[in-house]
Amino acid sequence: MSLIPGSLFGLMTFSHKIGLYDVQGPVPVVKNVFIPPDSEEGGLAVALEDAMPLLSFLAPVDTCKDRIAAALDTLRPTSSWERGAASGQEADTVLLGGRGFGTAMSSLIDYLSSEYGSTFALARVFAFLSGAPDYGDGQLDTRRYGEQYASKGEDADLALLPEQIPFYRDLAAVAVQAGVCVDIFAVTDEYTDLASLKFLSIESGGSLFLYANADDSTLPQDIYRLLSRPYAFGCVLRLRTSPDFEPGHSYGHFFPDPQYENVQHIICCDSFATYAYDFDFTHADGFSRHTEPAVVQIAFQYSVIEPVEVASGNGPQSYPRFCLKRRLRIRTLQYRPANNINEIYDSVDQEAVLHILVHKVILVSLENGVREGRNSVHDWLAILITRYNDALRSDPRTPESHIDIDFSQCPHLQMIPQFVFGMLRSPLLRLHEEGIHPDYRIYLQCLFSSLEPSSLAKAIYPLLISYSSPNKQAFPRHTLSRAALTMSESPIFLLDAFTNLVVYYSSTADPSLPFPPPHDCLLRTTINALKQDRCITPKLAIVRGGQDDSSLFENYLIEEQDVDGSGYTSGNGFISFREGIRNEVAEILKEESGS
Repeated sequence: MSLIPGSLFGLMTFSHKIGLYDVQGPVPVVKNVFIPPDSEEGGLAVALEDAMPLLSFLAPVDTCKDRIAAALDTLRPTSSWERGAASGQEADTVLLGGRGFGTAMSSLIDYLSSEYGSTFALARVFAFLSGAPDYGDGQLDTRRYGEQYASKGEDADLALLPEQIPFYRDLAAVAVQAGVCVDIFAVTDEYTDLASLKFLSIESGGSLFLYANADDSTLPQDIYRLLSRPYAFGCVLRLRTSPDFEPGHSYGHFFPDPQYENVQHIICCDSFATYAYDFDFTHADGFSRHTEPAVVQIAFQYSVIEPVEVASGNGPQSYPRFCLKRRLRIRTLQYRPANNINEIYDSVDQEAVLHILVHKVILVSLENGVREGRNSVHDWLAILITRYNDALRSDPRTPESHIDIDFSQCPHLQMIPQFVFGMLRSPLLRLHEEGIHPDYRIYLQCLFSSLEPSSLAKAIYPLLISYSSPNKQAFPRHTLSRAALTMSESPIFLLDAFTNLVVYYSSTADPSLPFPPPHDCLLRTTINALKQDRCITPKLAIVRGGQDDSSLFENYLIEEQDVDGSGYTSGNGFISFREGIRNEVAEILKEESGS
């Protein structure tokens, strides 16, 4: 168990009843509290504190580790007979499920709140779901995912993204006040309506995870990573700027202060947590004096728990104790305003541009649907290239008929067309009729909105590296196309898509090359480093072309796929996309010139 010493652990189960485990005695004891089937019945008949005192429920990890493990081993699914008995129906007529998640979480947060600030400084709840809540408070109607949208002519990509009910968003606000951070692990391949559930996790400082099943998932590794890495809690983030500009939108898994502008509250975060802002000028003239720097000041206040060695009164031995420390970090940054557009092009960070763009597209998709999200990112790219070509034409040496859609004069933006193409091919923006499950889309929205720019870039447009042997890298980056594989003549490729790592041996690779890669080779060392430096555990697949199923690898070769999702084309996927953008830019330039 990876919990730090000094932690308290509680185990609660939920179905049509709540089970509270006392693991501090020689034998685990469970007390059950039945959940009313309907929210109108006024909550639990017995408060959890009355069923089991909180200090009996929360067991010290240091002394109860074995008993905690024994209690976990006793867990089993609720039988249909038990569900039928609880609901007063026959076992063969009661519906499967009985997931009283809403009532259980609401009761648990209330249960924990009484000791917030005295017994504990932060409560972190790992909630495991096998399907949508369908019992008690917070029930979700899964019938909205089906064929009814086709018959009604509704846009499923828009209808399935908003929350059904505000229950879980409201519960997140209660959790924040109680010092409770919730991580949700959905282990299911059925529709669970993560669009409604996500707020309980992301607004309380937690994360949302989705696994199709538990058998071959990275669930155990992800739990271990969450528990073992250090984190801060009770955080307050404030951003200030010099007078000529101000924060516009803020992006990330936090919630705004209800009273003060540009102040965000973060219940729990670690070193992987990422937050973003865009800025607006306070007046039409922009920066009033280009000789003075633009200033951004970031203040971050947070709490951590640190060990303190305490001397024993019986001798030289010491034993660990823990103390709560409150810290404040202030960072002041100064930037020289650009004198012209060319200086901006020379200093732009394309991964940071992608980061803000993804946040904006997610918001557009949530408000207006995926189709509108696709249209907005396509239009954004066309306008960006148009303005870039305007800047080029200010040089009289540039032919007026020339249109540069590859940012050939701006190396810092040359990956932007591929990034946009990758977004349009990503499940983030592919349409419902292409088979994109709405829960998977919501999961990606939550994941992508939490990533730092370089990780997000890999998730949108994976990195493809070639190796001449397991111990020698050939080329650091290839385009995502079959043509690139053929032209490189390298036998081994490593594809990093952030959530997946794929090692691919080409069908023409020398049979004498070791397969799979040896554990002490450069390729394995690279893979291990990538797996360690990640907020989630990527799945690793090693594929031999011509012998194994290569579809996992080939599906990432998106530059030969049609942007609208009709599969592989005659090799003109990204090429056709570029030409479409070129034609759109030409039309805009023609209209603006009046010719």
